[in-house]
Amino acid sequence: MRLDNPIIENYLAKHKERKLHIGCGRNIRADWLNSDFYPRSGDVIHLDATGIFPFDNDTFDYIFSEHMIEHVSYLNGFKMLGECHRVLRNNGKIRISTPDLQFLIDLYRADKSGLQIEYIKWATDNFIEGAPYYDDTFVINNFVRDWGHLFIYDEKTLRISLERAGFTNITKCELNESKDEALQNLENEKRMPKGFLKLESFTLEGTK
Repeated sequence: MRLDNPIIENYLAKHKERKLHIGCGRNIRADWLNSDFYPRSGDVIHLDATGIFPFDNDTFDYIFSEHMIEHVSYLNGFKMLGECHRVLRNNGKIRISTPDLQFLIDLYRADKSGLQIEYIKWATDNFIEGAPYYDDTFVINNFVRDWGHLFIYDEKTLRISLERAGFTNITKCELNESKDEALQNLENEKRMPKGFLKLESFTLEGTK
């Protein structure tokens, strides 16, 4: 059984500006309290993002989560956003990056870009065993079912969820770009071929 309280207490004691990273995977960020459901490092705490977070109200200045919220149901995602709002300080900010439903819809268009064609080939070769040929239908079907995906958001749906959770000033950002320096260069683009993570994703920021 993991005992994460010392990691949490040590982080909070050493950081005046406190930043929580939810679902970090292998993208461990310096100066953030990194968390994951299955921690891969002794410096990463276990966090079930669908439950009650083990933090007091108004603890953090920033929360970041990349390609995690799509792995829980819509209702559990809304619970997660509510907990994020609770543990953020007033004027604290949240940044959520997640796969874009519009990306899948656009992937089905006949007038595909070169990047989309490359993506279909790469996704088929790496993740779709037995596909008889390269085709958008196989990739789209696989995407909504593979890797534990449970709900693929579009911008409208995530924006409404953030608003219902209490966030304001919700803005769309480019990958790794933000008006707030603390929220810049966070997404892990190196985990995929160049341009693919940007093709898949959209990012929203909100303020408590």
